[in-house]
Amino acid sequence: MRLTDYTDYALRVLMYVGAQPGRLVTVQEIAENHGISRNHLTKVVHRLGQAGLVDTVRGRAGGVRLACDPASVSLGSVVRLTEPDFIMVECFDEERNTCNLSPTCVLKSALGRATGAYLRELDGISLASVLPRPAGSIRPLVDMHRASLATDGLPAA
Repeated sequence: MRLTDYTDYALRVLMYVGAQPGRLVTVQEIAENHGISRNHLTKVVHRLGQAGLVDTVRGRAGGVRLACDPASVSLGSVVRLTEPDFIMVECFDEERNTCNLSPTCVLKSALGRATGAYLRELDGISLASVLPRPAGSIRPLVDMHRASLATDGLPAA
């Protein structure tokens, strides 16, 4: 199983903002710290906001912050929210399935159980359990971000 970049970015956003409770973090800051396109992250943050996982504040002093207790967010729920589907092989898609083995295939059932086990495992892992420890340990990333702004001739704020 491979997660899409979209899901990877969603998990990174949640971990980044979750490690800085109450602080508004800009999408630009996250993008620069992770080397990710700001445009892609904006879409991810928008979806996380729609789902109630993050609060977004618009404007010059705006940003993103976690909207819920990280202990209440399972990684499985985030993966289900952000992955477009769990079609492991063609036969999982009843509309496009052309495999002649489907009616008697045991592999489809095995792959279905494996996918279910994967998601159940992620359901048992909370966002809180994957946040950097201690919660302030994300600070070096923030400091690196500010230092890079200063070297670009911009105020480090």
